[in-house]
Amino acid sequence: MGRRNETNRLAHKKKVDQKKNKEKEAEQLRKEKLKTIMKKFKDENEQ
Repeated sequence: MGRRNETNRLAHKKKVDQKKNKEKEAEQLRKEKLKTIMKKFKDENEQ
């Protein structure tokens, strides 16, 4: 086992977690934008 194994593992885990969070946030933003667009479209069609 390498001397820096633990540090490298933790650094990699942190990087992976940040990437997952970023993807989740992007997906959530995309869904919110879609909802507003759909709502706007629905409101225009009702009038």
